[in-house]
Amino acid sequence: MRLAYERDSAVTDASSTPAGALAAEARLHRLEAEAIFILRELAHYARPALMFSGGKDSAVLLHVAMKAFAPAKPPFALLHIDTGHNFPEVITFRDKRAVETGLPLVVRSVEDSIRRGSVRVAGESASRNGAQAVTLLEAQNELAFDVMIGGARRDEEKARAKERVFSHRDAFGAWQPRAQRPELWSLYNRHIAQGEHMRVFPLSNWTEADVWAYIAREEIELPSLYYAHEREVVRRDGLLMPVTALTPRREEEASESVVVRFRTVGDITCTCPVESDADDAWSVLLETLSASVSERGATRMDDRVNAAAMERRKLEGYF
Repeated sequence: MRLAYERDSAVTDASSTPAGALAAEARLHRLEAEAIFILRELAHYARPALMFSGGKDSAVLLHVAMKAFAPAKPPFALLHIDTGHNFPEVITFRDKRAVETGLPLVVRSVEDSIRRGSVRVAGESASRNGAQAVTLLEAQNELAFDVMIGGARRDEEKARAKERVFSHRDAFGAWQPRAQRPELWSLYNRHIAQGEHMRVFPLSNWTEADVWAYIAREEIELPSLYYAHEREVVRRDGLLMPVTALTPRREEEASESVVVRFRTVGDITCTCPVESDADDAWSVLLETLSASVSERGATRMDDRVNAAAMERRKLEGYF
């Protein structure tokens, strides 16, 4: 699929489009149709919510959802678990898209969980990424969501690859790998018992390249930090750490101004950019096709703690 996604002058003329480009376009159509089918399967549930952070995957998922139910609005609210450590550009984009779509936006804050005492963090600048699981479960219990729709993909991380499209969660919100239901022939077991809920991932079969090809084709708007921009960073543990109030430069470090972009966005304290001059979706796609490390492996410090970091968080109720 690498060559199939490459932009070529021949692509501008449908009569001379290479077979590879046609295959890539067919793949996007198939993935979009699959995601729409999954979203429409959610009519089985009474109180669905789409987890919308303002990141690229949730932006793509929201775009597909708007197409799936057009001309009506999608029958669910948008839910964001705010760590309080989000990039301002992402929060601004989140609020803007909520207004544009007319969907209700429900925000629940890790900060509120800290004040209630249900979450403890090591300090103001400590990562709150894992703490989102507690706040998410509190929101699910408070608002009685029976299904929560997420933009997670199998290629992001090996624990993600174990998860089904319809991922069953028990009464404690925990994910149990051995309790996942088979999904042969795209037949989804949607049953949940009292107190349980389902997490559903319509983009599960997409790759990072698929997401960027779709963003380019559909001209989907994203927060500006996904594209090349100049930012003050320090080089730390093989990564570029953005210099912010939450992640200041250490005394022994020298900061520099570098042209970077973010492959994924999350908690400022553990999300790093990569050097890049890709300033549009097609350029990012071509860059993505040559990447040898996954977006989380290349940019997320919290997933480097140990090989099972993501799976441990998921067992505790993480996305």
